Amino acid sequence: MRTLISLLIAATALSSCQSVLEQTYKPDVKPSSTPQIVDQVQKNDPRAQMGAREHPRIVASYGGEYHDAKTERLVARIAGALTAVSENPTQSFRITILNSPAINAFALPGGYLYVTRGLLALANDASEVAAVLSHEMGHVTANHGIERQKREEAEVIASRVVAEVLSSDLAGKQALARGKLRLAAFSRQQELQADVIGVRMLGEAGYDPYSAARFLDSMAAYARYSAVDPDNDQSLDFLSSHPNAPQRVELARQHARAFGQEGTFGDRGRDYYLTGIDGLLYGDSPEEGYVRNETFLHAGLGIRFDVPEGFRIDNKAEAVLATGPDETAIRFDGVKAETEQSLTNYLTSGWVAGLLPETVRETTVNGLQAATARASAERWDFDVTVIRQDKQIFRFLTAVPKGNQSLETTANILRNTFRSMTPQEIAQLKPLRVRVVTVAPGDNLTTMSARMMGTDRKVDLFRLINALPSGAALSPGQRVKIISE
Repeated sequence: MRTLISLLIAATALSSCQSVLEQTYKPDVKPSSTPQIVDQVQKNDPRAQMGAREHPRIVASYGGEYHDAKTERLVARIAGALTAVSENPTQSFRITILNSPAINAFALPGGYLYVTRGLLALANDASEVAAVLSHEMGHVTANHGIERQKREEAEVIASRVVAEVLSSDLAGKQALARGKLRLAAFSRQQELQADVIGVRMLGEAGYDPYSAARFLDSMAAYARYSAVDPDNDQSLDFLSSHPNAPQRVELARQHARAFGQEGTFGDRGRDYYLTGIDGLLYGDSPEEGYVRNETFLHAGLGIRFDVPEGFRIDNKAEAVLATGPDETAIRFDGVKAETEQSLTNYLTSGWVAGLLPETVRETTVNGLQAATARASAERWDFDVTVIRQDKQIFRFLTAVPKGNQSLETTANILRNTFRSMTPQEIAQLKPLRVRVVTVAPGDNLTTMSARMMGTDRKVDLFRLINALPSGAALSPGQRVKIISE
């Protein structure tokens, strides 16, 4: 499936056009002027200069910084406790919360630490976040970033090659962004070394040292829940860049036993953690649109459409991707319409590789001007649909293996459901958030799960975000997380 997604991207050489989905949100990607831990990060340290150089690109590739005073204070509190027991007391750390639903955390040389709001939403107490941050601090204090600098140089070269081959600066930027994410990957030996350092820091800071193994289990469970193909899914970025073998989890437990048996040492910090994340943005941000089951809605653009039943939507900053049965894939994005050229001329202007000119047709989609065509490349057949709304052109690219009879059916569902949203629909569309609620007498798993929004697997997601094992019961007065507006 990854090969097909790459082909979908390569089939749309965007020339000088820039994605409307990307243009609608332009985060301030400058390094934060108010870091959580220190005002300046080792100004004269060459390693810090490496981190400072890459910081804006990392922030941009993850949708910008997430700013919420309460959550930032929470993360600062956790990081501050860990910094006090760092193996290198002269090393200062700068914490950035990334505005991304992906579940990830990583470090750059010089003390730049990153954690996504998606990871904060999954964690259930302060010790679990401390486990992630202490692991990343271990990479910094052990100077694991030097080898990564060499990888970075190779990634820059690779991104330039992509840009030249596809004649697309955006494609080059996408390749470079993907390369930056791979910079978080260390060798197995370095990961194990960071594990040892991290668990020791947990215990010395007074946190539950077993939280590292516990949260690795939680992330693995979430990966299984969210993946169409658990072996190849990349949505859980932390597990993509950090090995999660069962042996590694057991090693984390072994290191924790140096502080005592599980449950006998350390603070989990659950109450103040839940208070700190109450109201945290969950899932897609308003700037990138929302996914509600099999529907994509974007209030800023005023559009919506459905994908076929059984498809999974992956809402990226540069495009919306959807994957379904039989290797079927969909890409949706938009560009500014610089001229009043006809849509048929736009389709044949060279941005679609393998276009079959004889298949180009004018049409309408729910009252909007549109045009369709077919394309063919390697072992794939494509349906290409473009729709004009004011000065924007929205584009669907649907791909199936050659000979697959579902191409027309899939493309028709996209066309038939794409439409402009009404002002009332836009006004009613609100982001989902983590809400911390108290279990009342008479409440149980069923009644609490029923309050979940944005998913058709309410019980499963409720169990996951609250780390409830099978057969666990809720107790009156217990604080739990739900997802709602």
